[in-house]
Amino acid sequence: MKYEDLKNLSTVEINKKIREIKTKMFEAKMKNAMGQMTDPIMIRKLRRDVARLKTAMTVNSKAN
Repeated sequence: MKYEDLKNLSTVEINKKIREIKTKMFEAKMKNAMGQMTDPIMIRKLRRDVARLKTAMTVNSKAN
């Protein structure tokens, strides 16, 4: 997920994506704890995606 794609999203869409990614991150952490995770780097990628979304939301709120 690139920041350029996120700049044009509304706050509602950003919140929806954050919830979706946090759900995926929870599932990935559970798989990692059980030893079933095939790509442990996925947790880091998801965490960074949430940070990008929160940054885009902050920029959008300051712009309005």
